[in-house]
Amino acid sequence: MGTRVAACQVLLRCLRRAPSSVLSPPQFGSCHLHLPLCIRCRLLCSSSSSQSTPQSTQSNRSELTPLSRQTVPELSLQSLLDMGFTDLQAEQISDSVSKLRGTSAARHALSTLTALFVLGLNPSSVLKLLEKCPDLYTFKESMLQQRVGNLRKLGLGEGSLQRVVAYCPDILTVPVKTIKHVVVFLREKCLFTVQQVTDILRESPALVLENRSQLEYKFQYVYFRMGVKQAEMVKSKLFRFPLDEVRCRHCFLERRGLYETPDKKGQTLIINPKLESVLNVDEDTFLSDVAMASTEEYEVFKRLMARECLEEERQVDAESDDDKEEEEEEEDDDEDEEVEGKSAYRKRRKR
Repeated sequence: MGTRVAACQVLLRCLRRAPSSVLSPPQFGSCHLHLPLCIRCRLLCSSSSSQSTPQSTQSNRSELTPLSRQTVPELSLQSLLDMGFTDLQAEQISDSVSKLRGTSAARHALSTLTALFVLGLNPSSVLKLLEKCPDLYTFKESMLQQRVGNLRKLGLGEGSLQRVVAYCPDILTVPVKTIKHVVVFLREKCLFTVQQVTDILRESPALVLENRSQLEYKFQYVYFRMGVKQAEMVKSKLFRFPLDEVRCRHCFLERRGLYETPDKKGQTLIINPKLESVLNVDEDTFLSDVAMASTEEYEVFKRLMARECLEEERQVDAESDDDKEEEEEEEDDDEDEEVEGKSAYRKRRKR
């Protein structure tokens, strides 16, 4: 509630100080702040009363045209300063919006900033977030609020939600339907619990941007090949790491005799290191504490591993080409048999 009131006060100062060409009352109404009707009316009245001369009243009447005929103004530097941005920050935002001319950025810049302030972010955090993901300028406030609300429904509360958005602002560009599909995949295909899915989204929000097949293969590799269960995957923040890095570190340990795939009963002849100590450490710590190897050895292994992966891809491509050729040959044989059958039938008819 406090953040909404603060946002209202900031926007009210913008309306009082900004010229009418920057923010007019009808255009401010298009921001769709979730405020009571009486507060909206007060904001509109206070902004119009500051321009109560006869000439301005006549001009305001002429400006009250249907929304389809109104031109949406861009943010001014003064309005950005009134929101709490510094001079430099305001210039950076203005430059970013101007570079996106021809898009809906200028039309939705104000509503985007409003949605991010209502989320509870300060001006510095908002600027960093928009620098990471300038596409957010092109989204309507209602769409951003819908996506924020969906993240809240998935268990991301205050504090966690702000950290997730600041760490991965691209999550706000992902449709609600796509995120729901990822959640269903984690729940039904990977058998994570509801709380585990929330923890995964909190610690690894970028997974919603990954290719679904790659995501599934990563889970299957760690679950079946490494024998790691769901709880340990969540604890190790598995989904922060690319599949190539996971496979490279695992295979390096395996070929050094330091990791063994568990049998059907989950038993091994050696004690495997925890997934967290394999992945959730920097490379130097991994080599010194887990693999007990030198950097040179690991670099050589990574080059060999990359070569093996390339050969495997070529082999898979060759096999798929062979399968296609066999299918084409079978189709040609079927066509020849069909033609021969028709010609034999014609000969019998002539007899």
